[in-house]
Amino acid sequence: MMEGAGAEMESDMKRKTFFSTTDRRHFILQAGLGALALATAGTGHAQAGPAGGARKIVILGDSLSSEYGLARGTGWAALLVQRLAEQKKTGWQVVNASIGGDTTSGGRSRLPALLKQHRPAVLVIELGGNDALRGLPLNMTETNLDAMVKAGLEAGAKVLLVGNQVPPNYGQRYTQDFAALFPKIAAANRVPVVPFMLKGIADTPDAIDSFQADRIHPLAKAHPLILDNIWPELQKLIG
Repeated sequence: MMEGAGAEMESDMKRKTFFSTTDRRHFILQAGLGALALATAGTGHAQAGPAGGARKIVILGDSLSSEYGLARGTGWAALLVQRLAEQKKTGWQVVNASIGGDTTSGGRSRLPALLKQHRPAVLVIELGGNDALRGLPLNMTETNLDAMVKAGLEAGAKVLLVGNQVPPNYGQRYTQDFAALFPKIAAANRVPVVPFMLKGIADTPDAIDSFQADRIHPLAKAHPLILDNIWPELQKLIG
């Protein structure tokens, strides 16, 4: 009977979504492991694309965009290159300037050099998750994201802000305020936003099956859906 009950409990736990866990102690452990993994992830890299005078899409993100734990070419940024070719969006080059473990402060400090070097036509900002993992103040995250959006616009780039969410273990107020940051900043600067890049991945009953062992980084099979979440707004910018 104990074995049967254990199997039933395990099955029930597996059905819980990534953002419905109530075991705070377990999540804190997972978040700590995730932060360590993010801090040791690889640096950003350029993706294949048209050379020469191609217009550039620069992706400024963290390990969710830098292919942490994945084979090269399987992350959403690499899949974007394929999507551009399939959609016959010629003359575009994707520069993935994402670095695992990066925070909004790190992205803000790196951005001026990236804007000067690449002069992007489109800037995609995907940062903020590591701020939450490290418990950084929300007002600092907001200030940094706002500054990056403004810097991109001032440099002549079209800007897309890609948002994320945190589990309810952080508390209802923090969870809601963090999720609201991205639409708020986008509205203030009149730029498009993807409110939740992991929609349909982290909020499903079988979410655990789409993540690596750390329960933070999606498996390769989830990245086409990440691209599908981002593509509609990005497509409007590239025309």
